Amino acid sequence: MSPAAAATLGPRAYWYLTRGTGAVALVLLTASVVIGIAGSLRVTGYRWPRFAIDTVHRDVSLLAIALLLVHIVTSVLDGFAPIALTAAVIPFISSYRPFWLGLGALAFDLLLAIAITSLVRRRLGYRRWRAIHWFAYASWPIAVLHGLGTGTDTKVWWMLALTAACGASVVIAVCARIAFAEPSRPVWRAPAFALSIAAPVALLAFTVLGPLQQGWARRAGTPANLLAPAHPGHAPALTAATKEKPKPFSAALAGSLRQAQLPFGSIVDLRMRLSGGATGRLRMRLGGAPIPGGGLTLRGSQVDLITDGIPSVLQGKVSSLAGDHLVAHVRGSSGAALNLDLHLHLNTRTSSVTGHLTAAPTARS
Repeated sequence: MSPAAAATLGPRAYWYLTRGTGAVALVLLTASVVIGIAGSLRVTGYRWPRFAIDTVHRDVSLLAIALLLVHIVTSVLDGFAPIALTAAVIPFISSYRPFWLGLGALAFDLLLAIAITSLVRRRLGYRRWRAIHWFAYASWPIAVLHGLGTGTDTKVWWMLALTAACGASVVIAVCARIAFAEPSRPVWRAPAFALSIAAPVALLAFTVLGPLQQGWARRAGTPANLLAPAHPGHAPALTAATKEKPKPFSAALAGSLRQAQLPFGSIVDLRMRLSGGATGRLRMRLGGAPIPGGGLTLRGSQVDLITDGIPSVLQGKVSSLAGDHLVAHVRGSSGAALNLDLHLHLNTRTSSVTGHLTAAPTARS
């Protein structure tokens, strides 16, 4: 991907990628669990020998892990929620919905442990590997709870239907596994059947009483500063108030600087907070070729602004770059449009950025 293309990926693209990869990863994880259970039943017949089922099970599991990696990366790159890469792999340390995001990190860690131990299965021994492999069954309900508690599509009918279909598939597979299990320990069958029925009922009750209720975002642990602004994919309906012309303002800027060197150039990622005359967050991604002695030849850009008084995320591009002076134009789904005049100071030694922003409404807003 070229610097210009990478720089123009806005939060909407990352958000859709996060949603899509999360949903597909759930389907693949469900398929992996069901195939694993089916393989243990010895019901494959002559056309589907055991080694073929094991190969499909392994490939589906690896594909699920690959999708989860993309899901994690796009969650971190999406500037809407403050999710650090460490919080995506270390459970329960995030400031954004810590418990529910932590469940996702825990499920990923379990799958990663299963994949790594499978690579050293011969050295580890079959019994130890088999004991660790049982965590695959634990990772599935943890991942489902993560999706219900954190996902922005929990209330959407198609996501509810997809989750229900995945749950029904696993329940049917588990019941079949219990029914066709060896009759050496019949005392375990009744409790196992009861648990396989009680678990989805409890999950349904949690969904109805939790994520489907009003105010779940706040109760789930969403930071207060993220509750008011609408997400790019959930823009509010336009009203007379949202169509009002925004007022000019000025604000001080302070934040962090990240720079990535790519084969075709550099990506400079600036994440700043507004203070003083206005509050909010500003993110700028600049792609281009570095200039000897400092600076960047601009080839592509993406600007995202969230500020008080405007209900939608303003998105746009840098139109002028001359030293530490930048000019950008941004527009939101509510119709608000602003010209941004920025003076920035980049400190590569401390990876920080400070500056000043002046915003004025455009003639068409």
